[in-house]
Amino acid sequence: MGFSLLRRAPLCSLWMRGWGALEVASATGKSQCLYQTNAASAHDIHERAYSQMEESKMVEEDGETYQSLYPHHIPTSAFQKALLTVGSALMSLYDPYRHDMIAVLGETTGPLVLHSLRDRMRNDPEGNQILQERPRIQMSTLEVHKLRELPIGTFGREYVRFLDDNKVSPDTRMPVKFVDNEELAYVIQRYREVHDLLHTLLGMPTNMLGEVVVKWFEAIQTGLPMCILGAAFGPLRLNSKKLKLLTSELLPWVVHCGRNSRCVLNIYYEKRWEQTLESLQEELGITPPPTMNM
Repeated sequence: MGFSLLRRAPLCSLWMRGWGALEVASATGKSQCLYQTNAASAHDIHERAYSQMEESKMVEEDGETYQSLYPHHIPTSAFQKALLTVGSALMSLYDPYRHDMIAVLGETTGPLVLHSLRDRMRNDPEGNQILQERPRIQMSTLEVHKLRELPIGTFGREYVRFLDDNKVSPDTRMPVKFVDNEELAYVIQRYREVHDLLHTLLGMPTNMLGEVVVKWFEAIQTGLPMCILGAAFGPLRLNSKKLKLLTSELLPWVVHCGRNSRCVLNIYYEKRWEQTLESLQEELGITPPPTMNM
């Protein structure tokens, strides 16, 4: 597979066209939080870029045919993954609101860690059930109207409250494209789809400070390089007041939670909607966050 694939990939096409493409991100990124900015347009870009390749399970490039392992899968060589990694890392650091770039970075840097996460799920009864049944957290599967009717304080009700208050949707999560293993692709897709559930469990908002705190938790829990990168460089975007709040109060708390909590990928959240948020936090080992104005 040659450079024609890279030219068609949205990451590399944006990268190869130069920094002028950042105008699209800067026009929307300043007003919205990480992982939800310009989701519809980013999704449309991906869909248009890959529409021809997704018409069939077989991908043809330079006269050769490659097997697509799952919907949206784009087979890539090690060299192509390296280009994708460099480009997505640069774009993510330049503009942390580019959730599409962060998604690509997670896919191209996470294979070794994904094997470990998959094994942790296989070795846990609940996690193994998730791997076998492959549930998805999407608006089409949530039955939001039923979650709204649950008693206040239940996990499902508080999750919907989080979605409403922050005007976010689980459907903004980008589909996995560059992981060359169908089961591992599901693992990272599951990680993406539980991200907002972690916000709910940790009681964190979707502003930059809240996202950095959640990234620290995810980095400790998963070891994904993309999460580590976000945890390390995200604080650079905080003002001095928020940075002091992070280092003095929130960081000690979230590090303790991340180290002592049960693996968050081993929870079948779809079966826990009626459980109280407090009891699920206790089961996981997540203590209440420090009381403060974030």
